[in-house]
Amino acid sequence: MTIDEKEFFREATIRICGSLEIEKALFDFFTYLRDLIPGDQICLNFYDPDSRSIQVHAVADDQGGRLSDLRIPLKPRLQAVINDRKLFPDLVIANRNLADTLPQTYLAALGRTGASLLVMRLWVEGELMGTVCIMAEGHGRYRPEHLHLVGLLKDPWAIALSNSRRFQELLALKESLADDNRYLQDEMRSLSGEKIVGADGGLAGVLGLVRQVAPLDSPVLILGETGVGKEVVAGHIHDLSPRRDGPFIKVNCGAIPGTLLDSELFGHEKGAFTGALSRKRGRFERAHGGTIFLDEVGELSREAQVRLLRVLQEKEIERVGGTVVTKVDIRVIAATHRQLEEMVGSGAFRQDLYYRLKVFPMTIPPLRDRQEDVPDLVRYFVQRKAVEMGRFRVPPLAPGAMDRLLAHHWPGNVRELENTIERAMILCQDGPLDFEGIVFPTAPDDLPGEVREEPSTLALDQVIRRHIQRVMALARGRVEGPGGAAERLGVNPGTLRYRMRKLGIPYGRRANRPG
Repeated sequence: MTIDEKEFFREATIRICGSLEIEKALFDFFTYLRDLIPGDQICLNFYDPDSRSIQVHAVADDQGGRLSDLRIPLKPRLQAVINDRKLFPDLVIANRNLADTLPQTYLAALGRTGASLLVMRLWVEGELMGTVCIMAEGHGRYRPEHLHLVGLLKDPWAIALSNSRRFQELLALKESLADDNRYLQDEMRSLSGEKIVGADGGLAGVLGLVRQVAPLDSPVLILGETGVGKEVVAGHIHDLSPRRDGPFIKVNCGAIPGTLLDSELFGHEKGAFTGALSRKRGRFERAHGGTIFLDEVGELSREAQVRLLRVLQEKEIERVGGTVVTKVDIRVIAATHRQLEEMVGSGAFRQDLYYRLKVFPMTIPPLRDRQEDVPDLVRYFVQRKAVEMGRFRVPPLAPGAMDRLLAHHWPGNVRELENTIERAMILCQDGPLDFEGIVFPTAPDDLPGEVREEPSTLALDQVIRRHIQRVMALARGRVEGPGGAAERLGVNPGTLRYRMRKLGIPYGRRANRPG
């Protein structure tokens, strides 16, 4: 049969470029082409150099056109062949199934080992974009004139494949942006903005470490009791780092059920399990270009610890139900209130993961060891809660209220203090905050076993600091004058100020500075 090549080119190009839905365009072309040359199936493929595989992007046959996510991994020898135009020409006929060749590998992956294959490779600006493969059942089905006819369409198919790829990337970015927007909106609902209170007091040493490690990409392990503010410190590290413009993704490892942990951390593919109706990116993928904060990392199961170790070592993840490895550029900050060394000794926590996380450990002191921060924290939380509750006026503290707060040992740390202030503001709607019946002094024997501390074991400076703090509270923050702390202690005001500076106890304007 004689074919008018100009007419063929025009009709084929109309079908190839007739739709951005490449599977529809491919089927339209297939129904036109099979009346001219043998063909039972046609595939459009991408070559992915990162995963060293061929991705079957779209397929058309008698059943119609459809997208595909089949990936065909290539052996190292075939990887070298695919980019060499001398070893593998742009137009190829494979009428026989030769072992260990690209056509044989391709047909075997599609389950068509008994078919003939016609291959047209597509290049855009010197880059291999992909291939069009036409298959017909049986051997010896294609002749040189078939190859010549299909070869007329290299440019239209290269343009169509390039456009389809960019269109798919645009759709993926749009989906990703919408997904991130939903996620960030959820995060913002739970955040009202945190700040570091105590930067010049009890947290000065911690923030010195933060400034040292923030510019680096080293993993950080934050240790401390529940409620001391580990998440706030982790956020401060991120804000001071070169990744500050990237995402800061928080994961409470103890709050995610074990059956959902892999999906939450690493994501899943559509159909990976019952209920997986669409592809979902995990927390590690969301953190790409930024920081991931793993709170209560000691709660991770052994299986999740293995997956986390791989992320730290290889900087790559694999979604649940997927086969494609995804590279991630992240910084990991972990935190726990548990004794990880003891967990390593008992086998509950992997030793190799422990040392991967413990590159730069820092411990946040409990609130009872930095009571100089209590006044600043109280002012900060009172002001913040007043805004949250829609109060037109920030309520003052009743006489003796600060003494009552300073006398408490705060086993729940900053979180307990915040909740106590919120409770007081709910109960004291009209008058000053007095904390009557809300805060009771906690005796050392009432503290948790792991933090109980006998007075005889306290360092001398620590005993002096606590005593000065209590006297300053009784003196309403005044150092000198009648009833001032210096008079009550029987020392010279200058001597007391020197001692307070040495012990890091704020006074004067510094003590009254709003949190």
